[in-house]
Amino acid sequence: MKILVMGAGGVGAYYGARLQQAGEDVVLCVRGENLRAMREHGLTVKSYKGDFKLDAVKATDRPADFAPYDLVLFAVKSYDTEAAARQLAGCLAPDGIIMTIQNGVENEEILCAHFPRSAVMGGNSRIGADLIEPGVVMHTALGIIEFGELDGSESPRALRLAEVFKQAKIFGELTTDLKTLRWYKLMGNNGTNTVCALSLSSLGQAFSDPDGLALVRTLMEETIKVGCAEGAKMDAARIEPYLQMVMKNLNVNAIKPSTLQDLEKGKRLEYDAISGAVVRAAHRHGIKVPATETVNTLLKLLDGRRPSTAK
Repeated sequence: MKILVMGAGGVGAYYGARLQQAGEDVVLCVRGENLRAMREHGLTVKSYKGDFKLDAVKATDRPADFAPYDLVLFAVKSYDTEAAARQLAGCLAPDGIIMTIQNGVENEEILCAHFPRSAVMGGNSRIGADLIEPGVVMHTALGIIEFGELDGSESPRALRLAEVFKQAKIFGELTTDLKTLRWYKLMGNNGTNTVCALSLSSLGQAFSDPDGLALVRTLMEETIKVGCAEGAKMDAARIEPYLQMVMKNLNVNAIKPSTLQDLEKGKRLEYDAISGAVVRAAHRHGIKVPATETVNTLLKLLDGRRPSTAK
């Protein structure tokens, strides 16, 4: 399968590396120093599952160079969705798939404005990964993709894609209820990305403080209320098992959510696709989400202090 990873930062590069290991024809779309490093030295993954290195990878900042693609794994930051989608014009094979694994729940519809709806899939990346230097990924947790068709069907192409992901050891779940799956991911992000970024805390540091953990729970509860109004089949009773699973099974002290990673690097913050999406949906349904509105405003103010030269 010819696969483009559109946005091969820490998350995208990890998935691309695993897919290439499994024998797929992978192209990594990257920019700047990361592009130069990958072209000259390949891609190194430092993983809790075992380190490995790909001595040669296809890397470009021009997706059309290697088009057409059977699958585009769309992993750019949500604020870059429009620009990246325009860059992909004409790059999909006739039966090609573009799958968003971005944060938030709004990117599918943006992609549908640029590609046939039948070409778009949605997914969740469940991973702890960071680009610690150009061409070097640090993988700290999980590393799977949950995905599904927008219409909820278990299509032949989705089943084929599940097999590809299984061979690459990145398969999580093929769902027939993508909306619910995506909103549960947003629940986790709205609870952890916001609190960890604003407090400069790893997951472990945020969870170990009773007030920090209480705030995470409150944000998750608000997300569930809004998600249910949007049609997701969510239950607040799942919050506590989710938190216990994270604390029991993951190295929480090593995990920094992506918004904190971006803050520490002086990059633009992806808050609008997370807390902002919850606030917008809450307003549509007349639901009060005071904690989410507060953290969204604080993150907006924090993002506004970023140096104008930061990328």
